[in-house]
Amino acid sequence: MSVGELVRAELVTEEKSIYHKNLMPVVYVTADVAGAIESPVYAILKLGPELDRMQLPEGYSLEQNTASQPFRTDRYAMKWDGEWHITYEVFRDLGAAFAVVLVLIYVLNVAWFQSFKTPLVIMSAIPFSLVGILPAHGALGAFFTATSMIGFIAGAGIVVRNSIILVDFIGVRQRQGMPLAEAVIDAGAVRFRPMLLTAAAVVVGASVILPDPIFQGLALSLIAGEVASTLLARLAVPVLYYAVHSRRAAGADAESAVATK
Repeated sequence: MSVGELVRAELVTEEKSIYHKNLMPVVYVTADVAGAIESPVYAILKLGPELDRMQLPEGYSLEQNTASQPFRTDRYAMKWDGEWHITYEVFRDLGAAFAVVLVLIYVLNVAWFQSFKTPLVIMSAIPFSLVGILPAHGALGAFFTATSMIGFIAGAGIVVRNSIILVDFIGVRQRQGMPLAEAVIDAGAVRFRPMLLTAAAVVVGASVILPDPIFQGLALSLIAGEVASTLLARLAVPVLYYAVHSRRAAGADAESAVATK
């Protein structure tokens, strides 16, 4: 028995599949990026303005969504999904978590030093790590990924710890009777060795995961951020501390001189 006796073959056009998401009709447009610029961020940043300039019927505009789902069907709308949606949510959540961490660090330092200005001086060293992180990623051709952000957040704790070492040592020297200017200079010189040893330990430990393609960003952020912040914070934090507290120290010296007379 031949196949023709069982079925009749006809050449027809198959109907298009109808897709729904959250009970709403959708049309999927998929694409992938590869090559030198394999991150979807760059492609979407270029496509977004182009879509805004797209000619649509009068009275219509294309609504672009990233984290939210379009909930109306009476106008054109699209949602960037897939890897970009995951990337957006990861960086958004990490940014929010980092903001909470900064607040907690500030509160703890205020409670310890009994000052609202000193914790700001201590935390001023955190942005210095970006001076090393961003150029390091660019020099090695690495993308700033979620693991890079995690490394930046983790390194912030180490940077704050180094700043606390400097500021606390300045307070120790002042309680021993040393003037503020000499205490600042002495703290930058004496406490540099513990800071250098901490940076060396971070560099050696993070270098183990540097070749890994996933955790390379984490290693780069820890290594470059710690090196840059160690070198810059050693100079910047004592100078900022002196600038903030020099006026109060001068006032205290004047009061003590008047009391002596």
